[in-house]
Amino acid sequence: MRNYSQLGGTEADEQEMRMLGRTQQLNRNFRFISTLGFACTLMSTWEIALMTSFFGLLNGGTAGLVWGYFVVWLGYMLVFATIAEMASMAPTSGGQYHWVSEFAPRNCQKFISYLVGWTSVLGWQTGLASLAFLVGTMIQGLLVLDNDTYVFERWHGTLLVIAITAFCIIFNTFLAKKLPMVEGLVLIIHLLGFFAVLIPLWVVAPRNSPKVVFTEFLNLGEWDSKGLSFMVGLLAPIYTLIGADSAVHMSEEIKDASIVLPKAIMWAATINGSLGFVMIITFCFTLGSVFDILETPTGYPFIQVFYNVTQSKAGTSIMTAIIIVNITSASISTVATVSRQTWSFARDKGLPFSSFISHVKPGWNIPLNAVLLTFAITTLLSLINIGSTVAFNAIGSLAVSAILGTYIISFVCLILRRLRKEPMPPRRWSLGGAGIFINIGAVCFLLVVWVFVFFPIDKNVTAKTMNWNVVMFCGTMIFAVIYYLIVGRNQYTAPVDLVKRHL
Repeated sequence: MRNYSQLGGTEADEQEMRMLGRTQQLNRNFRFISTLGFACTLMSTWEIALMTSFFGLLNGGTAGLVWGYFVVWLGYMLVFATIAEMASMAPTSGGQYHWVSEFAPRNCQKFISYLVGWTSVLGWQTGLASLAFLVGTMIQGLLVLDNDTYVFERWHGTLLVIAITAFCIIFNTFLAKKLPMVEGLVLIIHLLGFFAVLIPLWVVAPRNSPKVVFTEFLNLGEWDSKGLSFMVGLLAPIYTLIGADSAVHMSEEIKDASIVLPKAIMWAATINGSLGFVMIITFCFTLGSVFDILETPTGYPFIQVFYNVTQSKAGTSIMTAIIIVNITSASISTVATVSRQTWSFARDKGLPFSSFISHVKPGWNIPLNAVLLTFAITTLLSLINIGSTVAFNAIGSLAVSAILGTYIISFVCLILRRLRKEPMPPRRWSLGGAGIFINIGAVCFLLVVWVFVFFPIDKNVTAKTMNWNVVMFCGTMIFAVIYYLIVGRNQYTAPVDLVKRHL
């Protein structure tokens, strides 16, 4: 067995892996800055805040977009804090399904852990496809703007998704050892790009009044009230700020993970949340007429705003290209997160062909098969878009509900453990006495927003505007239960069975 110093670990990492019943297989190349860069670039909050602004403007208007973001950011800070503490208790690539396995009531530990594992894997896999699709459609949006003869075809988007994902796979295979350095550099681009977009908007654009920005709520989805419309519009900031567990799945590649990881998680939440809030306020002050930009042929209101402000296709292309580069970088990080989550669950025999998926290539020290499987899944999902963008978006929407669902279940299990007065695992980063209140606050927040991620964006529902998320989520859960009863209960190894907290 390789010793921990050869793979970059510390004595604390060695002790924690032994306590969790795991063998160190991956290189611990990530330090604090590279982990922070990984978390910040994967979330890409200010960039995605612009990309998803359509949903918030449609249901909420400028005031809804601003205050909705602020409320969701505050709620997510409770989520990030809870995840940070659990990551310090058990810094493992399994993340939520491992935590559930340890903290759930004994009579249902294995079953609930298995469901959470399946949900997390499928949520992140579909999330990658959705993210790559956003990059592809942004490129198509620029083509619509720059070339009057360009016809927006679905198969173009599919090819772009495949190309973007293939590019990301290169960084996660041949350049895997350089990934921590890349994440540090991308963090710089993430921050510089923010100012490269922000400054032109404030300098050149005409501005809306503060009254319009902060008090003008819209209900273009024709819901029964502006309050309900506002809640439906929360989908935009919910998607924008999701990913609190992203760096957790890299735990076994982070040096001194039990202290570096929670610090990086909280700093990422603070930095990205702040950048996103400033960008949202800037966007709302400089967007002009909400009604005009929602009708943009590019498909993205922010691209139309860039063009209205600069009156230059070249300028608009440069500003949009910054966002495309950053979201592509986010896709690189997402491939890493998705593949590690998949690899970890397969390591515990939770998936079909687990022995193949969990194989770590000697010398490379990365879950190569899981990375390649991730590419194959994204490619197959992207083909659905050729037949129907509605069907593809339905599958992509599973990411938000699935990941939020894993948060809720793991947090509830942690709260039950605290309420039963059972001893908590040792951790180097702690919420102290406030932990139980932060955990309960996080669950209350998540339960509310989780309900509204299943709502369609328009009250007058058609097959095209229907949010098929609920169908996909329920289908996933039913499949996971059936597979568990037939296969999983006999093959799956619950992480708690390996844990040796007495060491």
